Amino acid sequence: MRGKFLSFEGGDGAGKSTQIALLSEALKRSGITRVVTREPGGTPLAEDIRQWVLHETVAINATTEALLIFAARAQHTAEVIEPALEAGKWVLCDRYTDASYAYQGGGRGVPFEVIESLEAIATGGLKPDLTFFLELSVEEGVRRTGGRNSVQDRFEAQENEFKKRVRSAYQRIAAKDPHRVETLDGGKSKEDLCAEIRALVHLRLGVAID
Repeated sequence: MRGKFLSFEGGDGAGKSTQIALLSEALKRSGITRVVTREPGGTPLAEDIRQWVLHETVAINATTEALLIFAARAQHTAEVIEPALEAGKWVLCDRYTDASYAYQGGGRGVPFEVIESLEAIATGGLKPDLTFFLELSVEEGVRRTGGRNSVQDRFEAQENEFKKRVRSAYQRIAAKDPHRVETLDGGKSKEDLCAEIRALVHLRLGVAID
């Protein structure tokens, strides 16, 4: 039986990594084999691209940025995601194609039709079975990421107006595709969010997990 593909989306500081780790542990307790991955990244090539996109100081044109991320996504999808799903494993991914519509589309202004074309090429039409959009105000996200020990990446360092455009794009995606995207309050405690996500996995995918 083909595995399930779950993606986690949201602005910086929304708590995606925490919720992925908690759900991964819950799936493990339930005997479900899972693969935890991220975008951009997930393969050696894609991780190199991630370094360029997030941390290099050289200016990157918005279209170039989109092309780099979709190149990483094409490799990630072919090398990691599809083989895992075919093997019956669940894939938990920190961001997928929605992030390109939000960051490169909403944030950078790359036309959505360009992103749609790149998506079709890079993913072959693959969509997550369920996407969790962790909704959080820009101000709270800045407060959370500002407290991190590591240096901010290229997107975390953007001005608040950029982050507001990203948030608005995510909201439009969620409103347009409510059957796939579940919007959650990222301001809730991590325990409450984890319980809500487990309940939604049961409700939407018919799988009860501990």
